[in-house]
Amino acid sequence: MMKRLAVCLMLAGPLLAPAQAATAADSKSEGEKLYMEMNRVLTHPRCLNCHPAGDSPKQGDSARFHVPPMTRGPKDSGPPGMHCAACHQSSNYAASGVPGAPNWHLAPLSMAWENKTPGEICRQILDRRRNGNKSLTEIVKHLTEDELVAWGWNPGTDVARRVREPVPIAKPEFNRIVHAWAKAGAVCPQ
Repeated sequence: MMKRLAVCLMLAGPLLAPAQAATAADSKSEGEKLYMEMNRVLTHPRCLNCHPAGDSPKQGDSARFHVPPMTRGPKDSGPPGMHCAACHQSSNYAASGVPGAPNWHLAPLSMAWENKTPGEICRQILDRRRNGNKSLTEIVKHLTEDELVAWGWNPGTDVARRVREPVPIAKPEFNRIVHAWAKAGAVCPQ
């Protein structure tokens, strides 16, 4: 019995001093708080519309189906002959209200966030089998530097020339939060 206990304690690793344990718990708690701030952006319609659970992109704050009807297509950029880039240019087109950014496309189905909990989205983002084999450094770069992601802060106007609501956190603050989350260990909520 004692031998088994000793083996279990060895496998569990060294015990942390109370101060170290408190610091680790604080770091986890801080990491979760940071992710929950990120999640406010990730689950905003500007992001969710392109991370749908199905094969059709969504539009607007109410996540209505895309008009004209559109499907994901074999490479997540629309069906053959009707790629996303046929309408979505490299920048917003104010005359028609069509949004645009470089490389406009749907996120892969493996990165569908619609109807997922914050913890599920976080774990999905970090799962290399589902995130395009991205490392944490590449995820941070994608979230903070990718021009298609950045469109969420500059969504332009819709067809009725109403200004689209940007994501709820200013871009510099979001970037700070993403970097801090990664530095805190990229902790996911339960």
